[in-house]
Amino acid sequence: MSVPTQEKAGSERVSSTSYFSSDVNAANLKGRIWRKLDTHLLPLITLLYLMSFLVAGMAEDLHLVGLQYNIAAAIFFIPYCLVEVPSNVLLKVFRPSRWIPFIMVLWGTIMTLMCLVNSYQGLVIARVSLGLAEGGLLPGLTYYISLWYPRQMQAKRIGTFISAAAVAGAFGGILAYGIQHLEGKAGLHGWQWIFLIEGLATVLFAFLAYFLIHDYPETATFLTEEERQFVMRTLEDDSKGQATHFSAKFVWQALADWKTYVQAINFMTILITGYAVALFTPSIIHNLGFSAANAQLLSVPPFACACVCTIVVSFYSDRLNLRGPFIVLCSTISMIGYVVAYTTSKPGPGYAAAVIAASGAFPNVAISVVWAGGNTGGHMKRGIVLALVIGLGNLGGICSSFIYYQPPRFHKGHGTVIGCLGMSIVCSCIMMWTYKRLNKEKEEQCAREGINEGMKDLYCELADESPLFR
Repeated sequence: MSVPTQEKAGSERVSSTSYFSSDVNAANLKGRIWRKLDTHLLPLITLLYLMSFLVAGMAEDLHLVGLQYNIAAAIFFIPYCLVEVPSNVLLKVFRPSRWIPFIMVLWGTIMTLMCLVNSYQGLVIARVSLGLAEGGLLPGLTYYISLWYPRQMQAKRIGTFISAAAVAGAFGGILAYGIQHLEGKAGLHGWQWIFLIEGLATVLFAFLAYFLIHDYPETATFLTEEERQFVMRTLEDDSKGQATHFSAKFVWQALADWKTYVQAINFMTILITGYAVALFTPSIIHNLGFSAANAQLLSVPPFACACVCTIVVSFYSDRLNLRGPFIVLCSTISMIGYVVAYTTSKPGPGYAAAVIAASGAFPNVAISVVWAGGNTGGHMKRGIVLALVIGLGNLGGICSSFIYYQPPRFHKGHGTVIGCLGMSIVCSCIMMWTYKRLNKEKEEQCAREGINEGMKDLYCELADESPLFR
């Protein structure tokens, strides 16, 4: 579904130019303001999302057997999913500049201490603790972006920081290759050094983030008063005056909305694909005939391509004001990659398949999140919907942890992902039809009952059920 463009959002948006002096070019000033926001917000949240880790060599060093590694990977997602809704509520209550650094300190400390894990039981406890601490990050950052930018401008911003996941996948391969040279230093294995270094870096960065994160446009010190008024007016016009305060009824609105769960299923199928790429690409490459060290290095190009595709697709999604068609397109591309992987046993085509699969999988993560949030009205309901979609969707990580167990062809894993991509296409088509139908019904209601934007205060607490919301 497309959302109203800034130029077509109504006469009130055009009047926002009145905040500026008449002797300057208003269009250039608007562009400068959004670039100013990008400069102050995007580098920071991209670095926040980049804080991830790799567990190369752990299975051998902890003597994990059978499905123990898979269970340790999967157990993370259960607490991760459970904390996402309360985390977004707490982010609203305590402010982003306090809540996000707090959870960063928690997960950075846990990650650091994971270098001391010496048994399967300890690994499971550490993974559960890490899921509890880290679960609020993605829904929190996504919600945070939605508080600063109108809907049509969110995809490329969210795509930018989500592309950090692909960068982390690429960087992780290089990091793992390099840290192998620390094997045995100070009595630690290579994977222990990874936890120690990245954990300490996360804690350090969390303390810096406390001073660098700006909470909301109305309190941003890097904006002038005129710029703040312009951003706030633009956001108000885009939301059609939807409520911004906290109330328990907005939580119930989100929980009772059936569209939330279709979007969650869509996101789950997308994440199964993404996690499959992120968790198992090195293993797939290794089982195609490459050495373990070269497999780490050769995992870089698929993730690098995924990063570029995520940014490009997000940019054009905003520019063309479309979400669903891009999800269908990217799911189809990723499906082609998995079909090739399913049908070949040769290293060359198999590696090309990994690149194609990753290039289609990662852009969908950003677009689907923006789509769910952009079609939800009101600050609090949007925050809860994003947390529900991301939280329930991340249960797909459990599936991803168990489907790749038949090397070297991984037929069941690839087949499962192909089915998930097909489900993503079906869910996207359902939601495109639904949003188009709802917009038509609301337009007819406004025309029939004489509802206009001057009456938006009457509907401010109806969230996206408001007849003015598109």
